[in-house]
Amino acid sequence: MGRLLEYFLVCGLGPDLQTTYIPPTRGYFGTNAYYQPALLDQFPPSELAACPDPPDQLPVCVLPDGVRIYSQGPSSQDPSSSPRSYPIVLTEGDGSKIYLSCIAFRDPVDDDVAQAYNIPANYYVDKCICFLSRSPCFELFRDALEEIYRCCFSASGCSKPIWDIIAHVVLSVPFPSPGMGQILFSVDSYLLTVEAPPKDGLPHADMSFEPLVRSLDIENLILLFTAVLLERRILLRANKYSLLTVVAESIRLLIYPVQWQHVYIPVLFFAGVDYIDAPTPYLMGLHSSIDIHSASLDGVMVVDLDNNKVDCGDALPNLPETEGRQLRNSLLQLVHPTLTHMDRLRSTNSFVRRFSKPWCKDHDTELRLIFLQFFASVLSGYRDFVDSVIRAANPFNAGAFLRKRSRIMGCSDDTMVTEWLSSQGFMSFIVSDDCSSNSGPNLVDRLQAAISRGEDRYSVLPARPNAPEVLTVLDADRQVPVSRSRHCYDRFPAFLRTPAQDEKRKAILAAAVEQLRKSSFGPGGNADNLNSQAAEQDLMVNDIKAKLQGLWKRLVSLGPTEDPLSSAEYGTISVLIESDADIGRSGFVECLREHIQSGWECDLTELQFNAVKELMKTTISRAASRNDMKIVRHSLEIASEIHRKDHANVTDYIQRHLGALPVWDDLRFWEGYFDHLMYMDSDNKNGPYAALVTEHLVVLAKHMAGLGFRDLKAWTILETIAKNNSPGVNNLIGLRGLLALMRYAGEGYWGLLPDQAMQLHTQQQQQITDQSTSDENNQSSSETTGIGRSWVQSMFSRDRNALNHSGGTGRARGSQPALERSDSSRTMQTPAPEPGSRAGANRGSSGVRLLRGHKAAVTALHAGIRQEMGDCMGDYEDTGYFISGSADCTIKIWDPSLRGSELRATFIGHTRPIRAISSDKIRVVSGSDDNRVLVWDKNSKQLQQELKGHEGKVNIVRMLKGERILSASHDGSVKMWDIRSDSCVATVGKSPSPILCMDYDDSTEILAAAGVDGVGNVWDVRAGKKMHSLIGHSSWIRSLRMGDNSIVTGSDDWTARVWSVSNGACEAVLACHSGAVTNVEYCSADKGIITGSADGLVRIWELAEGNSLKCVSSLEGVHAGGILSIKAGSRWLAVGASDNTMSLFHRPEQDDGSRLPPWKLLRTPPRSAAVVRCVASDVERGRICSGARNGLLRLWEPVTAY
Repeated sequence: MGRLLEYFLVCGLGPDLQTTYIPPTRGYFGTNAYYQPALLDQFPPSELAACPDPPDQLPVCVLPDGVRIYSQGPSSQDPSSSPRSYPIVLTEGDGSKIYLSCIAFRDPVDDDVAQAYNIPANYYVDKCICFLSRSPCFELFRDALEEIYRCCFSASGCSKPIWDIIAHVVLSVPFPSPGMGQILFSVDSYLLTVEAPPKDGLPHADMSFEPLVRSLDIENLILLFTAVLLERRILLRANKYSLLTVVAESIRLLIYPVQWQHVYIPVLFFAGVDYIDAPTPYLMGLHSSIDIHSASLDGVMVVDLDNNKVDCGDALPNLPETEGRQLRNSLLQLVHPTLTHMDRLRSTNSFVRRFSKPWCKDHDTELRLIFLQFFASVLSGYRDFVDSVIRAANPFNAGAFLRKRSRIMGCSDDTMVTEWLSSQGFMSFIVSDDCSSNSGPNLVDRLQAAISRGEDRYSVLPARPNAPEVLTVLDADRQVPVSRSRHCYDRFPAFLRTPAQDEKRKAILAAAVEQLRKSSFGPGGNADNLNSQAAEQDLMVNDIKAKLQGLWKRLVSLGPTEDPLSSAEYGTISVLIESDADIGRSGFVECLREHIQSGWECDLTELQFNAVKELMKTTISRAASRNDMKIVRHSLEIASEIHRKDHANVTDYIQRHLGALPVWDDLRFWEGYFDHLMYMDSDNKNGPYAALVTEHLVVLAKHMAGLGFRDLKAWTILETIAKNNSPGVNNLIGLRGLLALMRYAGEGYWGLLPDQAMQLHTQQQQQITDQSTSDENNQSSSETTGIGRSWVQSMFSRDRNALNHSGGTGRARGSQPALERSDSSRTMQTPAPEPGSRAGANRGSSGVRLLRGHKAAVTALHAGIRQEMGDCMGDYEDTGYFISGSADCTIKIWDPSLRGSELRATFIGHTRPIRAISSDKIRVVSGSDDNRVLVWDKNSKQLQQELKGHEGKVNIVRMLKGERILSASHDGSVKMWDIRSDSCVATVGKSPSPILCMDYDDSTEILAAAGVDGVGNVWDVRAGKKMHSLIGHSSWIRSLRMGDNSIVTGSDDWTARVWSVSNGACEAVLACHSGAVTNVEYCSADKGIITGSADGLVRIWELAEGNSLKCVSSLEGVHAGGILSIKAGSRWLAVGASDNTMSLFHRPEQDDGSRLPPWKLLRTPPRSAAVVRCVASDVERGRICSGARNGLLRLWEPVTAY
């Protein structure tokens, strides 16, 4: 069993700086030059490696555009500076493939290189880290490499030195035997699995084919497929390296069983652009930023993946009519399943149910089988024409095959098949072991046999084992106390160099220093060089200014049908602004100012307005990053003049769209701006000093109002500046009134900015409801009209109501809150139904009832069990109830047995959204974001107790026997309350981070809780001490359950873990999900565990031989969204998901003590369009209830037949 990975490599700027120009030039030539990449580090080193050395051209291939030097590092304001992740595929001379996963990022220039070449301090350079392997595990390598990058640069660091983590991954992880099981390993604390497919199945493809079908429509995909089969010259173009590689690999795999036999370079390095003139067949990918107009592309198919365009070059023959039609229809059904099956019932169409969900591995397999069936159909009976004894000259009798095919298909023109049968790819297939008489039937043969028998084409694929063997690779050097020793880095560290390598590096740098010294102080060279450089600088400045003037005038002169954002003028101006030369930014601002002064009225069309807005944002961001406040000031002033008119003929200035830039939050900018204004007006001796100060403060206030500053923020800045300049009390009061007036006028027209709406808060309960709906629950725009609107609501409307409803200023302008004024949602207008009314429910034939009453998102749900039945509900066996809490701060009790009048009680008392609900026979207890726990009496419907003590949001509440309550909060505490004394008995548990989940065993008085820090804690409440800390998860723990001396936890690290209550040891790691484990459930009937994940899957685990847990079944294809709730009973299993799907599973009870049968899906209700926030299930009666963002509860009725 060989290693999965051969090398870990680091490429970037080596000690010998050479440009990528031809011929290359040594030395540092600024930030606009491109330099040749070099191999900096590799692990394992060559002297210790058992594999062949990496190819010499590898650095150029992983950094195709070369290496650049930058004046600044990664910035959120500059997307181009963000790290990039992409795969690269190299082909060796023998045709074998080398697969690389790369991450390119900006890293500080090495100190010795910067010193040798006089590179300014704190400059950055391109660097690339890579995994090299012979296996195409693209997604696996990407995940592992991104985790290494995260470990290196995260603020929390990693548990041990980064090169030790790399050594473990490279040296310890073996490649699994095909079809024999999985390898489980970790990168620091991040778990990953790898498996190899069986040899008799489709070739390994650890990637998604979705980019191929999304980049090209079906006709263009078939053209590309045909060109590859016929071995034409093909050039792929895209602006992303990942897209080039994935599309090239996808089309190469889709021609299986044929293999591409010619030049294959999915990503061509920039300096090798001349390769596209090669006369032989090739499949290459080239970044779309490279100009190829001068290249000779006669006969080359150019595929533009960014724009779904294919230029065929030479004419291509059509696919055979029958097989081509079948291929098109199958592709259309896969890519557009809903469109092709519109007239068919979904309940009877398994294909639509299977493939109408988001693209996944099932789609990939179906796509590959569609193309494999094309070959099976075209090559029907081909084995009869393969010579039993392969002759080198003619192993396949193509003429006889074509004549038979012509008779069977009834067609004489088979140009495409004739040409393909003579290709090298087809001949290599014929002479390969797959067609040998001794090798048995290959995949094409098996598919032909399956089609002839009327079997499904999936039957030809090898069956996956139900419980694959999992081999865990342990890191023997891993430090146990993860949190005690952390390793943090400010750059990617270099691997330890040998003395010989160190001496060679020093010699290269010493030669560079000597060359730089000679060029600077050579005979008579210094003064002449300086004069020449100054003259060239002046010439460049004038040239850029002239170009900007022309580009700007052409940009504002574009016709109404032309998009400025897509124009060459916009692109060129953007490049000049983003360049490291300040002249690009200052020249752009200067040409705008000159244009305004020449009489331009500053009025733009909507498209032009958007283009100029983006250019101004870029100019200010780049200038601020270089601390050029002069350009920032000029840009701010110009932005207050350039505008457009909306449909109401009201002026919208560019300045209003710049408020999110971080430079405005710096007090030093406004102080500098004020000092600049005072300096520019220093010769004005006519007026008093106080009036002059006030005049310039008014200028700042106008700019702040134009940027949309909140009143408090703007006044704080102005007051700070005013205190240092003494404008006088009267002038300060006048300035305050002017600022308020400008703010009211701006909000009256434009509405609150998003950050202002988030700050809106008053003491009135309805307004708190509005804020909670907008801030906490991200209500859709149709449900939050009047809160944080984008921009269209005119204060100059003829309708007086529009003026009154035009958003808030932080004060109550009308008698009703904004949420109740919204008329865009029928749900919001429906009044809460009173008991006895039939207006609150709407029951359809599907058994689903809609319960209306809440005015904001439902944030908490509780299902009452039989032990909680009391006088309020009636003590009947068939009854049950649900309690809901909402962002409208109300709690409602619903009785499903009262059809049409389900609402029994409404509790009002909280001032923030409800987060947790519990109950017993006579009380309801609730926890809220207002940090309080409230206890209500079911019968009187009155507030009974108010329990205060938490300092954060109350996430969890639970009623205990003996009239006690447990509550857990964001402040990390778990408190026990005595209802009789209305006091906190004790803080039974304390965690350093917010608690998200909790469970308590009443019989043993053991408490377990976990949360954001990924650590579970177990306390013995009776003894008043902490028992264990459950350390093992690497991310948030979302769910926790106790049962049978075990604790089950589910985490965002994609795993669930089983812990022993007695000793706190981890007994099992359940790692079969591809997303966060959001729910875990313990089934007492069979002592099994059920896990639900954000990947939409529910997995059932049972004890196998050796007392180990094994996944016995996976409930797939039912839910597309993340699992929100799992509840298991003796007969029913209820599941609810975030996509508003619910499912109910059933199994009969066994009285004879035999093994319980597996869960069987009973049915699912129709899916609705609402986004679900919470789900609760009454598994005693088979009911499920979901709460949505729009305030509706969706109750699914029990099935009485069971």
